[in-house]
Amino acid sequence: MARATLLLRHSSKLRNAHNVLQHKPAVFTRHHSRGAGALVGKGDDLSRCRQLEQLGNRDAYSSTKRSSVKDFDLFKAPFPVANMNLYRKVTHIGGSSAGALFNNSLSCVQIAPKRCFSSSSDLPPHQEIGMPSLSPTMTEGNIARWLKKEGDKVSTGEVLCEVETDKATVEMECMEEGYIAKIIHGDGAKNIKVGEIIAIIVEEEEDIAKFKDYTVSKSSPPPEEKSTAEPKEPEEEPEPAKAPETTAAKTEDVSRGEDRIFASPLARKLAEDNNVPLASLKGTGPDGRIVKADVEEYLASRAKGAEVPKTVAPQGLDYVDISNSQIRKVTASRLLLSKQTIPHYYLTVDTRVDKLMELRQQLNSLQEASGGKRISINDLVIKAAALALRKVPQCNSSWMNDFIRQYYNVNINVAVQTDHGLFVPVIKDADKKGLSTIAEEVKQLAQKAKDNSLKPEDYEGGTFTVSNLGGPFGIKQFCAIINPPQSGILAIGSAEKRVIPGSGPDQFEFGSFMSVTLSCDHRVIDGAIGAEWLKAFKGYVENPHSMLL
Repeated sequence: MARATLLLRHSSKLRNAHNVLQHKPAVFTRHHSRGAGALVGKGDDLSRCRQLEQLGNRDAYSSTKRSSVKDFDLFKAPFPVANMNLYRKVTHIGGSSAGALFNNSLSCVQIAPKRCFSSSSDLPPHQEIGMPSLSPTMTEGNIARWLKKEGDKVSTGEVLCEVETDKATVEMECMEEGYIAKIIHGDGAKNIKVGEIIAIIVEEEEDIAKFKDYTVSKSSPPPEEKSTAEPKEPEEEPEPAKAPETTAAKTEDVSRGEDRIFASPLARKLAEDNNVPLASLKGTGPDGRIVKADVEEYLASRAKGAEVPKTVAPQGLDYVDISNSQIRKVTASRLLLSKQTIPHYYLTVDTRVDKLMELRQQLNSLQEASGGKRISINDLVIKAAALALRKVPQCNSSWMNDFIRQYYNVNINVAVQTDHGLFVPVIKDADKKGLSTIAEEVKQLAQKAKDNSLKPEDYEGGTFTVSNLGGPFGIKQFCAIINPPQSGILAIGSAEKRVIPGSGPDQFEFGSFMSVTLSCDHRVIDGAIGAEWLKAFKGYVENPHSMLL
C-alpha cells in the first residue's frame, strides 16, 4: 500500500488514471509476494485476460498480461512477470468508482481470492498447506501421523495425513498435485491452530531441495517508506515520548536477562499447554536454549511413568498433571456453555420394563438363529425415544434465538465413553430403522469411537441425545447436560426389582423398574410438552410391541 501511494504521488499518468478508468473498466491485480506492486491495464486487454483465466490457460494469460502492461506503461514491474499468476487476488473495477478508488490510494479495494499459490523473490512457486477445519467446532488440531513423506509425489484426493480434531481422527486429503517439499509439523505435533501452515507443496520435483531450510515466519506489515523529495508532515512524525519508553523497556529487559529462561516460542507454547515448568527442563538448543524436542521428551517420559521432577503443592502433596485431549477440551467448553446459557429443568419417571426384557429375549433368540447382532436394552430405548420424538415433535427442535427450528429427521446421538473422552455418534433416522439395524450401527459406531476413528458424518446432525449409565455402571438415576444446539437429552438409569402391591390386601408381586430423566431446554420445551414426551416414551417402553406397529 505504501508503494502504491508513493507512485500515485509522483506519477503524472496516475494522477490522470481516473479519467481513463471512467470510460474503460479495468482489473486491479495485486500480487502478494515480496516487493510486489500493483498493475493496471486497459480494459480491452484485461477483459481478454480474465476470459483466458477462466479457461485455465495460464500461459496465454501471462502473455496477454505482459502486453497489457507494456501498452499502458504505468509501472516497471518490480518482480518477475512469470510470478504474476501465482497467489493473485483480482477485483473488477469499472465506471466512475475507479477514479475514486485511485484518489483514495486504493484503500477501498475489495479483493476476492483466486488462487492459493504463493511466491517470493527467492523461492520457486509453491503452495502452503494449512491446518484445515474438519469440524464445526474445531479451532486447533493435532497431527496423528503423516502418510506421505518429504519428496513424495501426491495427487488430488490422496490422503496426506491423519488429523486429530476435537471429535475424532480424520484423514486429510490433498487438493493439489505436486511434490511434498517440506513438512512443517511432523507426527505427533500438538495444538496447531486452524490455518497454520503444516506443509509445503511444489509443482516441480527439482524445487524440493530449495525448501530444505524453509521456515514459516509470521508476516508483518512492511515499514512505511519515507520520501526524501517531499517534506515530512507533522502528523506523521512519531511522538518523541515513545522512544524513551522503548529504550527504558529494553534496558529493564536486559537487566533481567540473567533471570530469564531462554526457550523457543513453540517450546513455550507447548510447555504452557501441558503445564510443564520450563525451569525443570534442560535445553539442548544453541546456548542451552529449550526447544520443542526438550518439552516433548519430558512429556513422553512422564507418560511412560518415568521419574520426572514434580512440583510440590503448598500443602506438601504430590500430584501429576495429565494433558487434555482435543475432544476433552471441546467437550468441557461445550458443556460449560450449555450449563451457563441453557435454562435446564428435569423430569423423572419410573418405567416398568418387564415386557421390554421379555421382548428382548425373544428377539435375541431370532437374532442368534439368523446370525445377527444381539439387541440390548439401550437399542430398545433408542427406538422408543425416536418414536416418542416423532409423536411429540416439539422436543425434536433447537433454539435459534429468533425462531425455533423443528426437525423432520429424528437423529439420535448416543453417548459413548472412551479413553480419549466422551463421544456422541449419531443414529440417523432412528424412528424409521428396525431394531436389528439400530443394534448393528450402535456397535459399529461405539467401536469406531473407541478406536478414535469417527468421521464427521458419524457424529454430526443429531437432534436428540440418549445417555445410559444404568446398564454399564448401575447408576440408579442422574441428570445429564444438554448437548447444544439440541433441546433435550434422556438419562437412563439401571433397572431394579421392586415389590409392588397386588390385587388383594395381602398380595404383592415383583416388577423391574427403570428410572429415566429428561433434561429440557425451557426456551423450547415447556413443562407440559416435556411431560407429554415422557408419557409417550413410557408407553412404548411398557408396551414394547407397539413399537413394531
